[in-house]
Amino acid sequence: MGFKHFSRCFLLALCILSQGLVMGAHGFACNWGTRLTHPLPPQITVKLMRDNGFKQVKLFEADPAALKALGNSGIQVMVGIPNDLLATLAASVDAAIAWVNQNVSNYISKNGVDIRYVAVGNEAFLKTYNGRFVNSTFPAIQNIQAALIKAGLGRQVKVTTPLNADVYQSDSGLPSGGNFRPDIHDQMISIIKFLSQNGGPLTFNIYPFLSLDADPHFPKEFAFFDGSAAPVVDGSITYTNVFDANYDTLITALEKNGFGQMPVIIGEVGWPTDGTASANIKNAQRFNQGLIDRIVKRQGSPKRPTPPDIYLFGFIDEDAKSIEPGPFERHWGVFNFDGSIKYPLNLGGGKQLVAARGVRYLPKQWCVMSTQANVQDPTAFSESMSKACTYADCTPLSPGGSCSGLDIRGNASYAFNMYYQTMDQRKGSCNFNGLSVITNINPSPPQSSCQFKIMIDLGKHEKKSTTPSDAPKIKLNSMLMLLSSFIFTMFLLLRV
Repeated sequence: MGFKHFSRCFLLALCILSQGLVMGAHGFACNWGTRLTHPLPPQITVKLMRDNGFKQVKLFEADPAALKALGNSGIQVMVGIPNDLLATLAASVDAAIAWVNQNVSNYISKNGVDIRYVAVGNEAFLKTYNGRFVNSTFPAIQNIQAALIKAGLGRQVKVTTPLNADVYQSDSGLPSGGNFRPDIHDQMISIIKFLSQNGGPLTFNIYPFLSLDADPHFPKEFAFFDGSAAPVVDGSITYTNVFDANYDTLITALEKNGFGQMPVIIGEVGWPTDGTASANIKNAQRFNQGLIDRIVKRQGSPKRPTPPDIYLFGFIDEDAKSIEPGPFERHWGVFNFDGSIKYPLNLGGGKQLVAARGVRYLPKQWCVMSTQANVQDPTAFSESMSKACTYADCTPLSPGGSCSGLDIRGNASYAFNMYYQTMDQRKGSCNFNGLSVITNINPSPPQSSCQFKIMIDLGKHEKKSTTPSDAPKIKLNSMLMLLSSFIFTMFLLLRV
């Protein structure tokens, strides 16, 4: 994930690669990712949204359990189509009709789901994809639109496509120089024109965190809404934060191409809390509180005083998400994986975040490195660490992470416990070449953000909420986690 560098480091923010909280006339909104080894039951998740004033949600795929839980909830839904389906949907309108029937019409009619948008693809024009989805995105959008019309949903459900901020740039390094990338300019204009004709908005993802994390020379204060960085002056407009500057670069690009009134949604924006030095609770609370304050006040940008809908990324942490972009990818949630609160947020009118209720956990026991274990056995130690961190989330141990200050025994204990919890504390899952032992004493360091977790008891919740269709999804999430965790494990072992 990278950015161009320009005067005062501003252009860096224009190339943000991304992965949201919206307060429009109807309340807040967020992204609900489902890449977890121990997902919070969907019914509890939806109640958590309602308890905290979330009235809109974006799903990255048509997850059956999530959609059913959203039925008759009063929450408006944007349902996503993954990039790997774009080619199929682009090639066949019949495939698009089948997808809409199964994933939109079905849930509206049978479950009372208030689906308002279909998001075709996710950041399909990202530079790192090397044009893989460029030729299939627009035809897929056209076919999904045709399918919605055929289903009688053309007015009720609108089509959009979430794009990364790297689809636009500024040769001058200022928002007034904004335009779409030359290599995709024609495709962008075709998509914008089509969406405009059919009443659909454009959706963009903007990530100030990535600007700061990618470049040690980026002015940190410019990433926040209350920062004290030197402003960027663009003619008669002064920018005090990168979000406004980035957003207005997009607005300029739209104006230059004849679409100055095109409606825009910010599909993803947020700040992670772990995995790297800049990803911590203090920074996340500061950024997201500033974002919420703007949303509550209905504050727009200098070029567009009327604010867009803004979706916070994300709602809860996802411990099985790919960490190819970085270890922070599993820690974007405002809430922890179990719906507990990471940090307080004032939602306006004196309302504070409230935690999930009714969550059931595994027994209060942890797997740690035995005090009798010999840390001088490199083979046993490396094999044990590799096993643990290949199958479980060890990203808090990464440099700058919340548990990066542990000693060698602490590292092993954290890794062993995450594996033990991920495996549901099953018999034999705390067996690491004679190095480990089960304890009833919480090993989390006192007065530290490093926490040794106990997972949700899926067995107790499944009796009430899990359907057979959940099994393939959980298996797929585990496979994706293995691929990225293996790479991270190799990196971690090199540090030991």
